[in-house]
Amino acid sequence: MIGFVEGDFAYSLLLGMLAAVNPCGFVLLPAYLVSYLSVDDSSGPALRVRRSLVVGSSVSVGFLAVFIVVGAVSRLFTGWLATNAKYAALVIGLGLMVVGVRMLGGWRPKLWVPSLSGSARGASTRNMVLFGVVYAVASIGCTIGLLTTAILGSFSRDGALSGVISVGLYGLGMGLFVVALTTSLAFAKNALVRGGRGVMKVMDRVSSVLVLLTGVYLTWYWYVAITQREEAGSLVTVVGRWQTNLAETITDTGSLRLVAVFAVIVAIGIVAALRRRETTTST
Repeated sequence: MIGFVEGDFAYSLLLGMLAAVNPCGFVLLPAYLVSYLSVDDSSGPALRVRRSLVVGSSVSVGFLAVFIVVGAVSRLFTGWLATNAKYAALVIGLGLMVVGVRMLGGWRPKLWVPSLSGSARGASTRNMVLFGVVYAVASIGCTIGLLTTAILGSFSRDGALSGVISVGLYGLGMGLFVVALTTSLAFAKNALVRGGRGVMKVMDRVSSVLVLLTGVYLTWYWYVAITQREEAGSLVTVVGRWQTNLAETITDTGSLRLVAVFAVIVAIGIVAALRRRETTTST
């Protein structure tokens, strides 16, 4: 039993974490994180942590919903999806280029700062889920094969219960990775806010440039794939090297160790959010 848990199930956890840093959508992750970090937020530290939990969870839900639905209904069409998803990803790259240019002009999408109360709460949460959907669509070409064969394939190999557990652990791995990163940035954001609006303006400019560069990279990456160019260019090579190094670090560290670290970070965030709610209630 121990060997089984450390084998198939631990592998499902690991694949979930690697899904967040897949080669196709890898550049979306830092763009999302830095853009979240750059928002000038006047709320208290505990509320920022609470908001980070909502942000990370919503993005993870959107990402996983796409893969679970697509994987569950189209195992026979995996090859077709992997072949044609690049066209949707190219459109996403072009869209991010437009968004990045508009952000440089002062426009700010209300995507990384969810409202936690009132009528805006539902709309802002849906926006973050939508970002997770965009992230998933950009990533399908690189991850749908592993999801359908290694994760959803466990239904036929090991039975329904094992399949459900594998899918759940895949989601847990991806979700913990994104939520823990976002929560960590919420703590770092407290220091940035104390640095004043000048620091936040610099971060805002950095995030705008990064979103633009993310669009340029994705557009070029998928243009190369569609046209089957022999030379991808130095940009794709460098980013690919970064992605490979990060994926190797995750693999070498092991899923169970990383889950323990991420769980501690998320637990600290939950405690901070609950303490803030208790304080608000008592006052």
